[in-house]
Amino acid sequence: MNQPSAPRLAPLGPDDLTGEQRELLGPGPSLNIFATLVRNPGLYRKWLPFGGKLLAGSKLTARERELIILRTAYRCGSAYEWGQHVAIGREAGLSDDEIRRVADGAGAPGWDPADAAVLQMVDDLQDHHCMSDATWSALAATHDERQLVELPLLSGHYAMLAGALNSFGVPTEGPLPGLGEA
Repeated sequence: MNQPSAPRLAPLGPDDLTGEQRELLGPGPSLNIFATLVRNPGLYRKWLPFGGKLLAGSKLTARERELIILRTAYRCGSAYEWGQHVAIGREAGLSDDEIRRVADGAGAPGWDPADAAVLQMVDDLQDHHCMSDATWSALAATHDERQLVELPLLSGHYAMLAGALNSFGVPTEGPLPGLGEA
């Protein structure tokens, strides 16, 4: 299915915001994701803390988090998520080679078993909406109960966002790396 060639719901500009929306976004410029999702202020108000917890309050390592987000973005065809998270992935310690290799998945040469397990989890969830026993066992060997709860929720959250961003046609902020690029 082709994504829209133009935004279906364009990000709101500063002059288009209601007082409530302006308060929710805070001062200064907003990323297009936020300036679009704030069109539903009540939902935005509830979503933001959850998304923020997964991004900034994670029980996972930053590296694992970004591998999961990038693989989910790639599998969902979300140029917006991929483009935004390439730089965040670098900050989390991923090399450009690793970022590009995310597109090839868990079976690509060079992944250590822990990285391969989180990448395989994304594929399991995308393909079957359930982790395989082998993936679960690999993750359970290195993650505690809280992390095991967070792993599929993180991937699922970014899959949900990918579907929304793709459907709305949210544009990237300027030129960003394309899917599979670093």
